[in-house]
Amino acid sequence: MNHTHDGQGRCSGCGILLQTEHPELPGYTPMKALDRDPVICQRCFRIKNYSEASSVTVDQDEFLKLLSKIGDKDALVIHIVDLFDFEGSLISALQRFVGNNPVLLAVNKTDLLPKVTNWNKVRNWVQQQAKAQGLRTVDVVLCSAKQNQGFDRLLEAVNTHRGDRDVYVVGATNVGKSTLINRLIRDYSDLEQELTTSRYPGTTLDMVHIPLDDGASIIDTPGIVYPWRYSELVSRKDLQAIMPDKPLKPSVYQLNSGQSLFIGGLARFDFIEGEHQSFTLYTNNTLKIHRTKLEKADELFENHAGELLSPPTREGLEELPEWTRHDIRIAKGSRSDVFISGLGWIKVNGQTGALVAVHAPRGVRVMVRPSLI
Repeated sequence: MNHTHDGQGRCSGCGILLQTEHPELPGYTPMKALDRDPVICQRCFRIKNYSEASSVTVDQDEFLKLLSKIGDKDALVIHIVDLFDFEGSLISALQRFVGNNPVLLAVNKTDLLPKVTNWNKVRNWVQQQAKAQGLRTVDVVLCSAKQNQGFDRLLEAVNTHRGDRDVYVVGATNVGKSTLINRLIRDYSDLEQELTTSRYPGTTLDMVHIPLDDGASIIDTPGIVYPWRYSELVSRKDLQAIMPDKPLKPSVYQLNSGQSLFIGGLARFDFIEGEHQSFTLYTNNTLKIHRTKLEKADELFENHAGELLSPPTREGLEELPEWTRHDIRIAKGSRSDVFISGLGWIKVNGQTGALVAVHAPRGVRVMVRPSLI
């Protein structure tokens, strides 16, 4: 264990410098816990043992400062994103920071897409969307940390592109980064310790250097917290309701113009204008969808949000920003998804065009994209 100037060393779970003085600050560990091997901070201890998380994360500026160091190094960068929240978890500014270093895009949570998915099409879609966001990638690997799929292919890609360089792993919170790193540790070094994995935002606080057998390192960077993802806004209880952990069962709705769908009490989709057509919802299967007439929608929300229309609960609602409305025109003949970051997407199946609107808490990213499926 590397002893630092304060004699406490670093947490083997999240890499933070340990301290025994201030329980409310990052890196706190009680004096008596220093005898443990490996030593972990109180926050990692709690996550490991009770699945609770405290609110210590790095903000965007901190994160970008860390990122800018990568450009000066000769390294391979693995950027891990969440297929369920692709546009919300992609770090579009990454290209500016990585310089000429190759970026390997690892797309996690493929287990959430329906079994019949055409994976070549998904890969092409990912490549095009990444390019549209300004990111150049040397390779795209689809994987599922949960099912342990695609990792052999990822390790092959790492071998192909790494040479003898260090590997930096970057990603947003909640995308499965720790699981990936733990797999890399198992395959590339004889270290016993694994990183703290948790379903809560911001588990890894500082750069963690994992020495590889050939003298290079894997460097795990902190998860960046993006405020525009629904998963960052809701209370912990509701996080489980919106983050799917089973394959999505798409639900199809035949709508006439002037009808609305509520996704629990989390968002509302209005079909304002267009011919009768069908829309497919890709959201967590446990979320209840309510159909209503557009003219009754405001009133329904007013009277039933937090109860009939839930999650969130009434209390949870008060913690969320007020809703804003996004008007979206779907072009004729286009194959489009209406995407709500962290909550899922609505596929427009008709080819005749439509005028739709999405109501969601202020700050949540809502956009149109070419259909993923």
